[in-house]
Amino acid sequence: MGMLKIFLVEDESIVREGLRDNIPWQQYGYKFVGEASDGEMALPMIQKTQPDVLLTDIKMPFMDGLSLSRIVHQEFPDMKIIIISGYDDFEYARQAISVGVEQYLLKPITRANLQKVLTELKAKIESEQEQKNYQEKFQNETREYEQFSRTNFFMKVFEGRMPVQEIYEEAAKLSLRLNAPCYNLMMFSLLEKREGANAGFESEEFARKREELLHYFVRYPEYIVFRWNINTYGVLMQGSAVQMPDMADRCLENVERICQPVEDIFDWYAAVGEPVERLSMLAECYSNVNHYFAYRFLVPNEHIFTKEVTDSYMPREEGGKIGDIDCSKVDQELIKDFLLKGSRDEIADFVDSYLLSIQEALKSRLFQNYLVFHIHFVTMSYVEEIGCDKKELLELLGEEQIQEVNLTLEELSPYIQNILEKAMELRDRESDNQSKKVLKKALEYIEENYAQESLSLNTVSGVVNVSPGYFSAIFSQAMETTFIEYVTQKRMEKAKKLLRQTEKHSGEIALEVGYKDPHYFSFVFKKTQGCTPREYRSGVKS
Repeated sequence: MGMLKIFLVEDESIVREGLRDNIPWQQYGYKFVGEASDGEMALPMIQKTQPDVLLTDIKMPFMDGLSLSRIVHQEFPDMKIIIISGYDDFEYARQAISVGVEQYLLKPITRANLQKVLTELKAKIESEQEQKNYQEKFQNETREYEQFSRTNFFMKVFEGRMPVQEIYEEAAKLSLRLNAPCYNLMMFSLLEKREGANAGFESEEFARKREELLHYFVRYPEYIVFRWNINTYGVLMQGSAVQMPDMADRCLENVERICQPVEDIFDWYAAVGEPVERLSMLAECYSNVNHYFAYRFLVPNEHIFTKEVTDSYMPREEGGKIGDIDCSKVDQELIKDFLLKGSRDEIADFVDSYLLSIQEALKSRLFQNYLVFHIHFVTMSYVEEIGCDKKELLELLGEEQIQEVNLTLEELSPYIQNILEKAMELRDRESDNQSKKVLKKALEYIEENYAQESLSLNTVSGVVNVSPGYFSAIFSQAMETTFIEYVTQKRMEKAKKLLRQTEKHSGEIALEVGYKDPHYFSFVFKKTQGCTPREYRSGVKS
């Protein structure tokens, strides 16, 4: 750490000038950045220079040191304050502790006393900064929005499987604050357009854009970000009913701002729901968002979906001629795209929205039969493309051959949903088989290399030949923990074994389990195990 900035406030000019000119500030590790004769004059100068340490007399005209300290502590909580006082101000100086004063010096100030206080304070500031840096590094590595536990929690909440009291209890365990008068939800997906040999890998630009998008929301406490599936994330908004429309607009604006310039190489979509005033209503909010989000398959050129946007795609009352139907609605690519990128919990919304968009044509029995045959053939073509036999699909559907079907309009939706469900069942089975092979290879590699500091999500995904995003998602789903949590746990278990069974010091053990910085190793150990390596070795925890 470089020089610390210090600012002096003292109304006695002789004392002020003596301190300014006679103290070897640089020798003590400080840079003198300014002075003032009272708090009122000092405040704007402090706001401009933002020193690390404020050295101020306690008794001054216009604004005394206590009032100044109170304002500074509120505006700059990390700034350290040293109060200068006379013997007769001793009790007064003690009150300063309540407004965040770090130390006090009694007049007359000696160089030795000042040096002692400044040296102690510098060590404290550097220690705090080191801890802050470690905390930031740990948070960046663990990336809370990627944690499986957070995804799993929201899945239960949105499915309506959690009583309100349990929602609060589980949220507290995950350090999530859910105490707002109003909530809303946004879902967004970002998918790179890549073909051929590079289809499974993401570019650095794509990874950078995704992180830029996620970090925008991470910066604000009113947003809670979580991974939903491989390409989709959710943002839970919290605030007052008055704030909600503006918050939703800001969310969508930032997704658009970050993604629109690169939409020629990325597919991006976002959907936002309607605000709800109770946690128990989040399942309803999610249901609406999921319905709007399904429209990305029906209207792929639209990127943002809200109630107003999706309503605008509803058919008008007039019309009704089969010639009026948008032919792209029965384009096989639309169905294939959904089978490729959609999820099983989106099927009902996709099919209902799809049928609603062509409801006038569905009055024709001829068109109904055409639609059913069309979806059958497209689905069979898709399952063959992913390496399955179409006979498997027919067996799952209980049909040896496609025959003319006589369905009512009410029966049409569940019939089509079932076809898509069975196709996705085959898709997910193939994907699971592939995932298991990838995971087996990855776990073997981690077991052999977890003690290497260079081990990362990117290196392992490269070894198993899949994209980092895909690997992260399948790893979390299968292991019920994130990659970094898993690796950290293995490192900590090894460290505990070495602490119990050897006399090696902490620095040696740190190197042996993948940490070049022994201080960061100690930080992570305490963060994850609840005690320091030394305390663990001494038997405080076992």
